Amino acid sequence: MTQAQAASPLTLEEAWRLADAAHPALLAKRAQLAAAEGARTDAAAALFNNPQVSLENTRRTVPQTGLPSDRRSEWSAGVSQTIEIAGQRGHRLAASEAALASLRAEVEDARRQVRADVAQAFYRVLALQQRAAIDDEALKLFDSTAQAVQKRRSAGEDTKLDANVAAVEAERARNQVAQAREQLIEARAELATRLQLPPGAAPLAAGDLAAGSTTAYSLESLLSSIDAQPRLRALAARQDSAGARLRLEQASRTPDVTVGLNVGREGPGDARERLTTLLVSVPLPLFKRNAAGIGQASSELSQARIEREAAARDTRAQVYTLWTRLQSLQARVRRLQDAVLPALADNQQLSVKSQRAGQIGLLELIVVNRQALDARRDLVDALAELQTVRQALEAAAGWPQ
Repeated sequence: MTQAQAASPLTLEEAWRLADAAHPALLAKRAQLAAAEGARTDAAAALFNNPQVSLENTRRTVPQTGLPSDRRSEWSAGVSQTIEIAGQRGHRLAASEAALASLRAEVEDARRQVRADVAQAFYRVLALQQRAAIDDEALKLFDSTAQAVQKRRSAGEDTKLDANVAAVEAERARNQVAQAREQLIEARAELATRLQLPPGAAPLAAGDLAAGSTTAYSLESLLSSIDAQPRLRALAARQDSAGARLRLEQASRTPDVTVGLNVGREGPGDARERLTTLLVSVPLPLFKRNAAGIGQASSELSQARIEREAAARDTRAQVYTLWTRLQSLQARVRRLQDAVLPALADNQQLSVKSQRAGQIGLLELIVVNRQALDARRDLVDALAELQTVRQALEAAAGWPQ
């Protein structure tokens, strides 16, 4: 992607696509899948141990009284296989499959978290763009007002106090424009970092800041979707994997059986014997009973269970808290949109007419304009905070994106 392309406005879907393809945390988590899939392939093998093949060749020298020593060549070949007899293969396969499922859920959780972080950074850029536009409008308004007052003062129609008030408002507006631009530069750089864009390719955001501000889900539907949240599914699969490993360690107390078959040729040339030997060996479990492996697996299972229960409890509390904040922000946005902004717009129109008619002075006009601009900034800030909370809430609850 060139810098010109990166500097062009991005939609949220385009930002998500870039993050899915290049975010380091997501790529690192996906890279772990190869190891888990390899472990699953090994666990699915018919037998855990490979067969052993042996080949032996013996040169025997037999002394004979009064005769030269008799030299013989004897050989034997065999194959042996260790077999698990306590169902270890099934436990090993179940553990690897659960571990793979857990990792896949972690990849999905990482992807959702990346998308939530990118969305929050995206909406911050979008909000600061709107703040900068409002501040530019305020600068033009107060700057033109200050110039008009200066001309009226020169004509003796306004006082020095009026001119000073107008000049101060213009300088304040100019300072707010500079602050908004500085914050926008920082926000764009943060979004570019999350999208892994090259230096100097900080993107602009294209979209509706109010999109999704009215949600269709309820608290009950969010709480009911928590169990399907990727992180909790990963913890559940990890607990299943730990349980299968515990059963595997317990089954490992049963000794494996080794079965072998050997064939060979022995004896003098005129009386060669062909030998066929069947070997069955079983170690006696007298001293080593795999207590360390069982204890370790039991501890891992307990830790996985505790972590899953704690995560489920904390997630429900987090969803409830974020839901409460979201409801408060939605109510604040509605008040600003339905009550405050329309009233201030009327005040601006009325104040202009009153000022032209000489019914109010410059100070009253500046106050009305300042209130209207501040209310628009408040709405942008409230919408930006609402989007941040909404993204965090949906990520916490595992709500479909």
